[in-house]
Amino acid sequence: MNLSTFHFPLSTFAIGLSPMDDITDLPFRQLCKEFGADLLITEFIASEALNRDAEKSFRKMRFSPEQRPIGIQIFGADEDELLRCLEVVEQAEPDFIDINWGCPVRKVAGKGAGSGILQDIPKMLRITAALVKRAHLPVTVKTRLGYSHDSMMITDFCEALQDTGIAALSIHGRTKTQMYSGTADWTMIGAVKNNPRMHIPIFGNGDITTAAQAVEAHRRYAVDGILIGRGAIGNPWIFEQCQRAFRGESEREITVAERVEVCRRHLLAAATFKGERTAVFEMRKHYGAYFKGLFNFKPFRLALVSTPTLDETLAVLDRIEEHYR
Repeated sequence: MNLSTFHFPLSTFAIGLSPMDDITDLPFRQLCKEFGADLLITEFIASEALNRDAEKSFRKMRFSPEQRPIGIQIFGADEDELLRCLEVVEQAEPDFIDINWGCPVRKVAGKGAGSGILQDIPKMLRITAALVKRAHLPVTVKTRLGYSHDSMMITDFCEALQDTGIAALSIHGRTKTQMYSGTADWTMIGAVKNNPRMHIPIFGNGDITTAAQAVEAHRRYAVDGILIGRGAIGNPWIFEQCQRAFRGESEREITVAERVEVCRRHLLAAATFKGERTAVFEMRKHYGAYFKGLFNFKPFRLALVSTPTLDETLAVLDRIEEHYR
């Protein structure tokens, strides 16, 4: 199931890491790749920020050779800004460029970017076609079912997106107005995939938190790949578990010692990459998942999310390993 070389259409089913802001940075992607992710995508990056040489945005584009195949995801609502940033993105030499037409958060969608553009499908199609025409790399799109349940035209606009020349399409099974509430509707994703007029790879996304769910989604909806988002936070092992499940192998036990060791590696790599202060703060999003299910873990969790320094956080991890030995 691992992709020896990357190309569209995909030669085999792929399990990828869905882009998440302040989550899928270089250190975390490295762990996900190590544990079996076939496909990686960077955090989303604002086209305007790239055009004004924002340091943080350039850092988001960085990746190691081991992380290929990898895509750089961009977002924006202004066609000229998006076209201008293409040259900068292509200089980073990713394997493909992904357009974010799916982010539902107010600071993005409220400006007409992300899933906000689903209120103006003609504009979305016009910008996508312009980017495909200008780009020298494959262009893919990640989107949602529609802006709201009253405006779900997913099968129609996915055909139109395909006609722009995109190389692949990822669909999150919720509308913009749903945000992350409710459950992802995979029947609509399946309807797109099983539309006989669709011929590009279709990736499904939403609510995949176990290997069994990944296997079932592939079996039931015949998608070409799955992107795992929130299910991977603090849990890079989900890719290994999925790969084992697709091979018909049982899951292996992830010991507390391994959880601590991988979490420590993650923290130290993040500190090197982003600086200690940022790493200590952003890693707090991962701890609950890294140690999910441990008996009487609450005092340790509170310590992890309140310690202000790297050394203190590492000391807490040492105490966790000792306590659950």
